Order: sequence, then C-alpha cells, then structure tokens
Amino acid sequence: MSAAAVSGNSILDGLDARIVQALQLDPRVSFNRVAAELGVAEQTVARRYRRLRRDGVVRVIGAVDSRAIGEHDWIIRVHCRPDGARQVAEALARRDDAAWVSIAAAGAEVNFSLHPRSPQDRDDLLVQRLQRTAPVHGIAAALILHRFVGPRALDWRGRQAARGEKGTAATDYVNGELRLRDEDGALLELLARDGRAGFSVLARATGMSIGRVARRIAALQAAGILYFDLDIAPAALGSSLSAFLWLRVAPARLDAVGRAVAQHDETDYAAAVTGPFNIFAVLTADTAEGLYHYVTTKMATLDGVHSFELTPVLERFKQAGSSTTGGRLNPPAPVPPRAARRR
Repeated sequence: MSAAAVSGNSILDGLDARIVQALQLDPRVSFNRVAAELGVAEQTVARRYRRLRRDGVVRVIGAVDSRAIGEHDWIIRVHCRPDGARQVAEALARRDDAAWVSIAAAGAEVNFSLHPRSPQDRDDLLVQRLQRTAPVHGIAAALILHRFVGPRALDWRGRQAARGEKGTAATDYVNGELRLRDEDGALLELLARDGRAGFSVLARATGMSIGRVARRIAALQAAGILYFDLDIAPAALGSSLSAFLWLRVAPARLDAVGRAVAQHDETDYAAAVTGPFNIFAVLTADTAEGLYHYVTTKMATLDGVHSFELTPVLERFKQAGSSTTGGRLNPPAPVPPRAARRR
C-alpha cells in the first residue's frame, strides 16, 4: 500500500521527489547509482536520504511476503464505536503483521492489511484479541485472491506481479532448503527497522559473518520470502484525498473489471477479494469532487458492477511498516541486544 505516487504539492522538493521515486523502484539501490542517474553528487543523495529518514518522511523496510511461506494476505474491516476507533488503530499499528492501518467511514471503522506468519497468529488476532476488545462491534475479513497491477505500480509486489513472477511455493518452503530459520529472526527484525542497513552493520548486530549475511539476504530475496519496500509518510503524498472502494461485481466480469480499475490514474492498489464485495481498491484524488468525477464517469462505465461502497480515509496510523504521528513516520523501536533476543 505504499505504492502511491508522490504528489507535486507535498513537502518534498524536486530533487527529494526524484530520489524517493528511485528508491521506490529499488529500495536498496546504491546512492552512487542514484546520483549518476540524477546528475548530482553521491554525497548529496546520501545527505538528502538521511535527512528524509530522520524527519520521518521515508524509510526503507525489509518485510516477509506471507505468500512465500504458505500464508495469505487479508484486508480487515473492524467496525468500532467512534470513540474507540483510535485505541484499536493504535494497538494494531504496533503489530508487525499489520502492514497499514487507517481509520475510515466517519471514524467508525478501522481498516488494515494483515500479513500473518502463521495460522495461529491470524486466529489469535481475528478470533481472540479483536473479538474481545470493548470498542469493537464487528469484524469483516476479506482474503486477497489476486492483485491487479496497473501502469503506476511502484512497489516490489506490484512490479513482481506485473512481470508474472511468483515467490517460492508453499511446498518448496516447507520441504526445501529455503525455509525460515531461527537465526533469520534477528536479521529480519533489523531489516524491518532499516532496510538499507549495510552487511557489516547487520553482521555485527547478528553475530554472523558479512559473507553469511549477504548470502542469506540474497537467498531469501531469490525465494520471494524477503522483499524491500519504501515506506512513505502521508505528509509526503501532499494534500490529496484517499478513499477505499469496494465493488460487488458479477463473477463473469470480475477479472475484466479488476484490470480496468487498476488502469485508472486514481487507483493506487486493486485486488480481487472474498466477501460480499469482491474487488477492493485504494483511490487517490485531489479533492472530493475528483472522487465524485471518478465514480460517475470511469467507474460508471464498468460493465458488471452491481453495487459499490466508497469510504474516505480520515487518518493513517501506519503505512507499509511504520506507525505514523502527525503525518510523519515514527522512529522504529530500538532493537534489543542479541543476548536479550536469544532468551
């Protein structure tokens, strides 16, 4: 969900925006290469990125693709008392398996994307914890069946889907050599906080050799288990208005409608999902009038749409992997010492 394009009226100047766009395409690209492409000094690119990261504007993160380890991604709608939605959203934003968290629907609904590492983690949250939370009135969970990729896909998952590539199958993950090991926990924890951390830094923090760290990261990436993404603060996206679109589409038209929605300029993300609405999309427009124009023109021409629901995003509490405050990414939590992690 971090694939939204940087707005022209954001807090980024022209060079900042070009650096951010280069990192969206390749989050671990060398500053030297970015500098050569932009025609500036390497020190300038490095200094700009460090400032943007320090100011909570962008952050490169490493994440585990649930699909590559035999799990699934979900879009969850949590219906809450309006006075309790913030409490629920803040708690969800602290979870590593919640990729983005937002409040929508006039403040009475928390929407988030769940990427569980195991069925136990999924059921613990959906069946136990959320059901017992006082402000929660109900939960609707939609399994993501297929992602539709448009021409503006900038995130790793979108580009992978556009190329028709797939991560390691679940059977390979379980029976092959490329399975997650206990030692991967510390490495993944560090990359989740700083996806651009150098091999030498990771080696010192994990107790592994530099060569071993480099080989392990390359193997996890090749298997599709580990990917890198650029987390972008809401403040960097300008004053645009975002909304969640839910479509109920005839089964025979599902693929055609999904592909068409993904091609629209307003669409940042689109997927086929389970549930009463079978297409979910994230839209961005400059104004409410822009969303109205989209619904009454582009969406209105789609054959097979029976009904829809459009809910504006009121506040973002988490982006791809970082909680937010005041439109900025919060600093990652300190990583405990190796000895503490082993206990």
